[in-house]
Amino acid sequence: MSRLPRPRRLRLAGATAACMLALAACGTLTTDRADTQDDKRLPTQPPLTTTAEDWQDVAAVLGRTGTLSDHSVYRIPLPRTDLTVTSHHVVVSPGLALTGSASFARYHDGTMLMGDLVITERELPEVTDALQKAGIAQTALHKHLLTQHPAVWWTHIHAMGNPVTLAKGVKAALDTTGIPPASPPPASQQPLALDTADIDAALGTKGTADGGIYRFIFARTQPVTDGRHILPHTLGIATAIGFQPLGDNRAAINGDFVLTADETQNVIRALRSGGIDLVELHNHGQDEQPRLFYLHFWATGDGVTLASALRPALDRTAVAPAS
Repeated sequence: MSRLPRPRRLRLAGATAACMLALAACGTLTTDRADTQDDKRLPTQPPLTTTAEDWQDVAAVLGRTGTLSDHSVYRIPLPRTDLTVTSHHVVVSPGLALTGSASFARYHDGTMLMGDLVITERELPEVTDALQKAGIAQTALHKHLLTQHPAVWWTHIHAMGNPVTLAKGVKAALDTTGIPPASPPPASQQPLALDTADIDAALGTKGTADGGIYRFIFARTQPVTDGRHILPHTLGIATAIGFQPLGDNRAAINGDFVLTADETQNVIRALRSGGIDLVELHNHGQDEQPRLFYLHFWATGDGVTLASALRPALDRTAVAPAS
């Protein structure tokens, strides 16, 4: 039996070792891929059922009382009633475009925080530092108004963890701003100087009078998820439309459409055909599925005419009136 020369034996041994390493690596990749596929097969879950009492520690930290929607999402509004903001010669109501929020929902693996803060440019650096120190992610930063004075920004926030710890992080950010303490709501709603019946007819559903604004909410008709979490529309995953009365049935409209990528250009064309200005097109989150974009808008005019101009844009999206 002949033996191979030593140099050739060494080359063969090296090649064999390389093949074994490659096979081992391939085996590791296969295992990782299987694990990833197993994760994807795990069921998504909606928020757990809670009561308003379950969120009293959060309310105490923030010094504000929220409202519970669908027995799951606890939302605390954060209006900028301390600011007088004008856009296109309109004094903007806090309820139209100057109210942020902090929303909390309990899941199987912790509490989710989602929301947005309305802040001035001067406040922005300190708010960012406070949020980052608290481990609260900023998922978007943008404006909701075109011409505006003073300049106001919205920063969207997201985190998972202990609800009281999350509330303390939000409170630390709020303490760097001029956002005022909570004030009691008015005892009664003032009548709106709008033809609300015809606005309802144009948009195909009945709106809600809230703080001097006539408001509509439309939810996505397909599930929206973030990892294994199902996101209800009450976490801000919705198209929101507000009418601020300007007198004589005129209104300023502002809000945003929640869109998938394939809906975006059709909605832009529909809004512009109705003479409605675009403000921003951006994301609010970073990990949701399907990937969602938000298109903010502005216009002033006859309220019913504006509602009729909005309807074709709504019809080009997969949304339905929120219950």
